[in-house]
Amino acid sequence: MFSFEPIELVGYGASILIAISLTMTDMYKLRIINSVGCLMFVIYGLNVGAYPVALANAIIIIINIYNVYKLRGMNEKS
Repeated sequence: MFSFEPIELVGYGASILIAISLTMTDMYKLRIINSVGCLMFVIYGLNVGAYPVALANAIIIIINIYNVYKLRGMNEKS
């Protein structure tokens, strides 16, 4: 039978959220959902000792925050 650690559910959830985010046509929703998935990957990566995974996803979160900030600025000018 299958044996798994509960932290694996965080990794699977992160993967699902990342995949869902890539189906979004609204860039704001894409960035938000992707950021939540990336945050879950940071948590997962730190817990399993996969530091490159945690670091890469932390950087993606920063990029997403920057882009959300830019998107909100564009919407305020309209």
